[in-house]
Amino acid sequence: MTEPCDLSAVEARRRIGARQLSPVELVESCLARIGQVNHAVNAVVALDAERALAAAKAAEAAVMRGEALGPLHGLPLGIKDLDETAGLRTTWGSALFADHVPAKDGRFVASIRRAGGIVLGKTNTPEFGSGANTRNVVYGATGNAFDPTKNAAGSSGGSAVALATGMMPLCTGSDTGGSLRNPAAFNGIFGFRPSPGLVPSERRSIGWAPISVLGPMARRAEDCALMLSAVAGDDPVDPLAYTLHGRAVRGGDPALFPPARLDLAGLRVAATPDFGFAPVESQIREVFAKRVADLEPLFGRVAFASPDCAGTDEAFEVLRAAEYLATHLEKLQRAPDKVGPNVRANLEEAQRYGLGDYARAAAAQTRIYRGWQRFFADHDLLISPAITISPRSWRELYPKEIDGQPTRTYFHWLSLAYAVSLVGHPACSLPLGRDQAGMPFGLQIVGPRGGDALVLAAAAAIEAAVAGDAALSRPVPDIAALKAARPISEMPEFLTMN
Repeated sequence: MTEPCDLSAVEARRRIGARQLSPVELVESCLARIGQVNHAVNAVVALDAERALAAAKAAEAAVMRGEALGPLHGLPLGIKDLDETAGLRTTWGSALFADHVPAKDGRFVASIRRAGGIVLGKTNTPEFGSGANTRNVVYGATGNAFDPTKNAAGSSGGSAVALATGMMPLCTGSDTGGSLRNPAAFNGIFGFRPSPGLVPSERRSIGWAPISVLGPMARRAEDCALMLSAVAGDDPVDPLAYTLHGRAVRGGDPALFPPARLDLAGLRVAATPDFGFAPVESQIREVFAKRVADLEPLFGRVAFASPDCAGTDEAFEVLRAAEYLATHLEKLQRAPDKVGPNVRANLEEAQRYGLGDYARAAAAQTRIYRGWQRFFADHDLLISPAITISPRSWRELYPKEIDGQPTRTYFHWLSLAYAVSLVGHPACSLPLGRDQAGMPFGLQIVGPRGGDALVLAAAAAIEAAVAGDAALSRPVPDIAALKAARPISEMPEFLTMN
């Protein structure tokens, strides 16, 4: 029998609206699963159980009164610990904010509550979301849902693991260098990076910089589409959330949910294992080639091709460093002993750059972006591996080499994802079976400029096409083994940042 916590978000919401599932029953099921497996993976780091149950009772009463229900009505969510939650500890994974309890919700969380969502708890993240290994000195490490000794990726690692293990049906995430897609790939769930401005963000210090976005995470494309439709909007706090005066352009966009029924046979698809520059592990290249062969009969045309990404590493490194300088320099100056190695590395790098470096990076970004637009004139979608390697031990802060080749930075191994971040195109990581090491494999699907609905529709169509195929469908972690596992907190280096 399927536990309520294992239902898809769309199915759970349908049952709630039809009075076939109580929001209280759903929240209690999620809390039970957290109690059973969270010790093994450390994905949920702050619970709001009492208020969540009270909200669930209020949601149930609204259903029984026949009130109009929001799109997320009665659905419990995990909130990444970079999003402020009223009355619930929000630390950003930083020793500087270990005891911080906000007085009010951030706008992202507020939009979720307005849509009827219930905040169940906070999910773990690296310090200020820096890097793709979900570890910090406040809460410790998060283990992969399929092997807690391995990296869950990040920075939305807690959210990805919570989803994979059935702790909740929806979670929030954010993405600069792939933080919605990388942990989705490592844990066999669905992560979606929206176009900049589609989900309004108040968190960017440089408001017009399009690299960092907020977005949804779920187990299925349709669930992500439901959440995206609820949180997309025109909030003027975000300079990138452009609108037409007097008109609501994004909120409740029917093109987003439900995903359109898409005939994959009409699509021209480009495939690339590396965008021409990313350091991709040989076994990931091999798995990707097999996945392309598996999917090719579904599409109208598949060709191995890539946009010109020359200069992507350099441009992303400088523009990312500028955002860190604007956001975190004061913290390093005020309390250098409480700033972790990844944030420190970015700030030290940023202070070596000058205005000329920034100008060259911004110009390169523009050149690369325009090349992508020419590329998409001939292709509808672009697919690649979502991440360059199979999960390694979380004790390795970041991969210093891939197939014997040294990496440039602590985030260089995320280059398959940040190639897309740099140009602002929408993209997702779709779980598609396992790699040669038996860990989940994520397929990155990239759409054209503004093609969020197309990416979601294509992902949903691929999910439907491979349903029932054990080699290609979404892998599921061994919940029984996680229940029996020893606590991750007992593992060496759990609370360190080496």
